[in-house]
Amino acid sequence: MLSADFAAAGRPAPLVWYLALGRLLERLAPLTDLLLRLAVFRIFFWSGLAKIDDWSSTLLLFENEYNIPLLPPALAAMLATGTELVASLLVLVGLLARLAVLPLLALTMVIQFVLGAVDPAYNQLQHYLWMMLLLMLAVRGPGVLSLDAWLERRFAQSGA
Repeated sequence: MLSADFAAAGRPAPLVWYLALGRLLERLAPLTDLLLRLAVFRIFFWSGLAKIDDWSSTLLLFENEYNIPLLPPALAAMLATGTELVASLLVLVGLLARLAVLPLLALTMVIQFVLGAVDPAYNQLQHYLWMMLLLMLAVRGPGVLSLDAWLERRFAQSGA
């Protein structure tokens, strides 16, 4: 709708501009969804690569510092690393993205609430920001520029 259409509908000028801005920003939603997925990928994938790069240090951290309850340190290190690498790749391409964010969210919650309860160094604002990014992806989905959206369109066309 053009601003003249808004004005013809009897809306005041500031509202016309506000509504026009809203329409413009709505068109940027696919790009912001993609950037959101890229940010989540960057956070977790690089962390997973750093763990692999120096596996002996990673194992030492899980044995001596992280103290994840209920899991042996080597298993916890493998699970955390695998989750960061695989789930972040799924999020990046937008494949099963709503499911892929769940283990990343669980991992972040362990960092913040389990490790953060023991060591204040892990009690950080950035973990809450990560949780918000992950929750946004879980709620909104990966957006139209994703494999999930492409598969949905493809199945809708085939009638499956």
